[in-house]
Amino acid sequence: MRRVVVTGIGMVTPLGADVESTWQALQAGACGVGPITLFESRTFPTRIAAEVKNFRLADYLEDGDRWIEHSRNTNFALAAASMAMKDSGLETAQPAFNPRRFGVYLGSGEGQHDFKRFVNLVHESTRKDRVDSAVFTRRGLEELHLVREAEQEPGTPTGHLASLLGAQGPNCNCLTACAASSQAIGEAFEIIRRGSADLIVSGGTHSMIHPFGVTGFILLTALSTRNDEPKRASRPFDRDRDGFILGEGAGMLVLEELEHAKRRGARIHGEIVGYGSTADAFRITDSHDQGRGAIACMKEALAEARVNPSDIDYINAHGTSTKVNDSIETLAIKRVFGEQAYSTPISSTKSMMGHMIAAAGSVEAIVCLLAIRDGIMPPTINLENPDPECDLDYIPNAARRGNVDVALSNSFGFGGQNTTLILRRFSH
Repeated sequence: MRRVVVTGIGMVTPLGADVESTWQALQAGACGVGPITLFESRTFPTRIAAEVKNFRLADYLEDGDRWIEHSRNTNFALAAASMAMKDSGLETAQPAFNPRRFGVYLGSGEGQHDFKRFVNLVHESTRKDRVDSAVFTRRGLEELHLVREAEQEPGTPTGHLASLLGAQGPNCNCLTACAASSQAIGEAFEIIRRGSADLIVSGGTHSMIHPFGVTGFILLTALSTRNDEPKRASRPFDRDRDGFILGEGAGMLVLEELEHAKRRGARIHGEIVGYGSTADAFRITDSHDQGRGAIACMKEALAEARVNPSDIDYINAHGTSTKVNDSIETLAIKRVFGEQAYSTPISSTKSMMGHMIAAAGSVEAIVCLLAIRDGIMPPTINLENPDPECDLDYIPNAARRGNVDVALSNSFGFGGQNTTLILRRFSH
């Protein structure tokens, strides 16, 4: 099988406008959670989120202002991919690469609904107790914004990136909820390994910090309501956790076949060596109570990577800060790692960035690469009162130095989709 390495990384998160600012904030245990400003949320049970602040695509692209009517998803994706491409050196690569062997594979979420226009349209077309479809259609054609309506489709960022980057090879998007961008990276890894492409920009982008997104998770009773203490609200593995915090942003990686990267003298951040993908086949939201999907997923990734649990130096947990996820993930790690589970450092960076949904896995994969690079494992903040069911080493509250050669990243999505990636320090 061909080997796949990472030669470029880029991200936009609630903690920073790029990779290094985000990484410094993570090491410091900073928190990006605060009051929601993207819409009026005063009547919502949850009024806090981890927003990307002061974002302007024009800071990343020369023609950034032309994307102003496009969704935050698209804008975040373009910014992160632009950073990843610059980091990879592909923009000036010699010899030039074949665009037909260059693809895009994202785990991108649906775009933001044009809520204000839609609500006004419903109001204007409502007659007593029903919506007048003729008025709705006529007014909709007059008032709805063509670009914003198209941007609701989750596959649009992949098309935009292909056009921007000149990527004429495979172009795919998967939306498997919280596992989406990890799954996209895993599938891109497989495409390159089997020889169908040499280069793929892969990762995820998402923002659900809008009325429909927040309402949906409130109905699922999944969000924290610790509105008076936003920076203490996301507390994975803590006894007093009461739900997750919505985040937003994007993470993009340039995946490249090893010999292709060597020929152009690329800098290599690390190597992807394992990918596991399973389904719980249980419920639409809850994980299986014995963690069967998560267990199978981690075992599959370890087997493909040809490493043992004792070889894993760091685990970036899915770690959402919900009662069910944290306890089931802990159980699954114990079942896979045995006694080794108690001595393997684990952390949840969602404690600081919130849950970026489809984008979470790709950002967390980049965090693993940075931990390998610098020998620093980010903390799980707000872990003040450990849950007795969550009794592993979650790197509480302060970053930890230590050699990291092999890292494992878990992503478990609503609908029972599970993905595990294993990343390794590159050597020869």
